Amino acid sequence: MTTAPIVLAALALLSGGLAIVSDRKGLRRPFLLFKPLATLLILFAALAARTPVPPAYKMFILAGLICSLAGDIALMFPERGFRPGLVAFLAAQVLYILAFRPGPGRTVSVGLLLPFMIYGLLMFRMLAPGLGALKLPVFVYIAAITVMAWLAAGRFIELGGLKTLLAFAGAVLFLISDSVLAFDRFGKRIGPAQAIILGTYFPAQILIALSV
Repeated sequence: MTTAPIVLAALALLSGGLAIVSDRKGLRRPFLLFKPLATLLILFAALAARTPVPPAYKMFILAGLICSLAGDIALMFPERGFRPGLVAFLAAQVLYILAFRPGPGRTVSVGLLLPFMIYGLLMFRMLAPGLGALKLPVFVYIAAITVMAWLAAGRFIELGGLKTLLAFAGAVLFLISDSVLAFDRFGKRIGPAQAIILGTYFPAQILIALSV
């Protein structure tokens, strides 16, 4: 792994930390700056990576990060931006699925899907009473992110190595981050929710970016 992606990832982590602190202190303008800046730096970290990977893998990860950046900006305005943010992050999950999917002639254990499927169904069951008209979109999103994590796990088990481990760890953190976000919005309010959401989200995206 070359120096540039690591430096950019460290700067992204710093920017993400500043976004969390700004949010906790009610500093709106710094938050609006540092949150998208962190994701932008993560995107640059993936762009700067020189380790050989299949071109399609890098393309899908970069496209997923661009969609995530759009989702980050939308979710900074939660009242009117939640639906566009949900669509943007759904697109990101689909792109990550395309990146993590097994290559020609390879399969992922269906048994490995079971714990992710159970987790997703339990989450949806907890959230369903508060979803209203968003039941179907949220169900589709939960299905997408659990499939994404399943494929990342299968890829790590099949191929091994640091890069696939980074992607799998990032996928799990992404799942945790979105679970907290959804439960805080549609279930029971969590006091430090934003700190937990962003504190897992930025490392998740950094790990996925460094898997390129």
